[in-house]
Amino acid sequence: MNARRVWHTLRWLRPVQWYGRAWFRLYRPRPNLAPAPPLRPTTARWQGCARAASLESPTRMRFLGVSHEIATAGDWNRPDWPKLWLYNAHYFDDLAADDAAARRPWQRELIERWIAENPPPHGNGWEPYPLSLRIVNWLAWMLAGNPLSDAARHSLAVQTRYLRRRLEHHLLGNHLWANAKALVFAGVAHRGPEADAWRGTGLTLIARELDEQVLPDGGHFERSPMYHAIVLGDLLDLLQLARGFPGVVASASVDRWRDAATRMLGWLRTMTHPDGQLALFNDTALGIAATHAALADYARRLDVPQDDAPLPGLSALRASGYVRLQAGPAVLIADVGEIGPDYLPGHAHADTLSFELSLFGQRLLVNAGTSTYAAGTLRLWQRGTRAKNTVEVDGVDSSEVWGSFRVARRARPLDVRHDAKTLTLDAAHDGYRRLPGTVTHHRRWQLTADGLHITDLIEGRWTHAVARYRFAPGVELTAHDDNGGRGSVAGHRFEWRVRGARAVRLQEGRYYPGFGREEIATVLELEPATATLALELIWST
Repeated sequence: MNARRVWHTLRWLRPVQWYGRAWFRLYRPRPNLAPAPPLRPTTARWQGCARAASLESPTRMRFLGVSHEIATAGDWNRPDWPKLWLYNAHYFDDLAADDAAARRPWQRELIERWIAENPPPHGNGWEPYPLSLRIVNWLAWMLAGNPLSDAARHSLAVQTRYLRRRLEHHLLGNHLWANAKALVFAGVAHRGPEADAWRGTGLTLIARELDEQVLPDGGHFERSPMYHAIVLGDLLDLLQLARGFPGVVASASVDRWRDAATRMLGWLRTMTHPDGQLALFNDTALGIAATHAALADYARRLDVPQDDAPLPGLSALRASGYVRLQAGPAVLIADVGEIGPDYLPGHAHADTLSFELSLFGQRLLVNAGTSTYAAGTLRLWQRGTRAKNTVEVDGVDSSEVWGSFRVARRARPLDVRHDAKTLTLDAAHDGYRRLPGTVTHHRRWQLTADGLHITDLIEGRWTHAVARYRFAPGVELTAHDDNGGRGSVAGHRFEWRVRGARAVRLQEGRYYPGFGREEIATVLELEPATATLALELIWST
């Protein structure tokens, strides 16, 4: 193992991540099988956010593009199935999915099977993250008018007690947030001293993590649009829970949640393409989190204020480090910020100064996306710079991603400037200064109603550089000479022109818009002849 890489990874961790990991591995609490506390009465009926169904039959489930049969007790923890798929099986998301009532007998049977086939505290289902999501989903199902059996109510209490003693302080971020949400749900839905303790712990964590995880511009601090949407959905769930049990949660807390939800909706709107789907930065896959439109509809039902005015030509999410430019038929979203919190970069990619572009309502240029969390060459490639619309220098990533969720040395943005009048964005990063030639990559984008001009400047000493532009599947692209070519998207033609390249190639590439999905894409590769390289895209409105 590379000692320098490990050092540059571990040096950023907080103390709780060091001793918390040791505590988490060594401390194994015994399940508390005492009777469940009584439920708190409510007249409200749960109506959550739109969510695709995952239960295909009483025993067959589909997650991450793959269907499996949970036919026996051993299938819940099969070592030959991906762990993330198994996690999803334990979440019970289908309980709160669209048309859940039509699958109620299946769902009830599955709950009883889970209790019988997953005794505490063994297997994937008793790990804190799936435990947290399942507690919320069982309670939401109950609040939607589906009474829980005595066995399910008892199991729910055992799960909540166990979770409270297995909080993921060593992971922090969205994991600890999910733990806290589950404790609030259980503590609000039940009554009595034990429920008060669950609720108190959960609310304290939510208050702390809200300040930490939601940035001033409304973005989630891990800089993943997908996880942002997940956390926003959690916040809206908490608001609905508080509405269903008036007076149980202090009004000051509810007001803070509502204000944060408003800001998070604005951020998500900015990071959404005209096709209604998320921009693919960091760990983001389509089909996992709710869309902006679905979350906005959910928020309206909860009376959460939101700004529906047209977005301006330039929207700068300064704290998160994203900038959106739009003119005529074009929308550009660029990453000019930090890769994420220094102590929590697990969902970060080496995508500094990358961008995505939509034209005439369809995606034109895309980052490669995320289709797996499993350690291996594909995961490493998807996190790397060569999978992004930016410049790779001397074969290294701008941020030193490794493993499934590790980052050692990381790029820092420099000299970020933008002009709303000219729709110009300038930025640089220092991720290549660790190279012998102390390289700095500068990039300028200028967007107009009929074109985009991109200029890259690579300062310092370097041997080989490549700028890559990945065109979305379905985009037709041809070269007519070494300096340019033509293409079409959504029935509209465009031209591309290159200046300063010593080599121009159109390559077959891959695009991974969701877990378990792979599509063919065309990649334009440009090798600069000197320090300056330019690409121009021109279209007619």
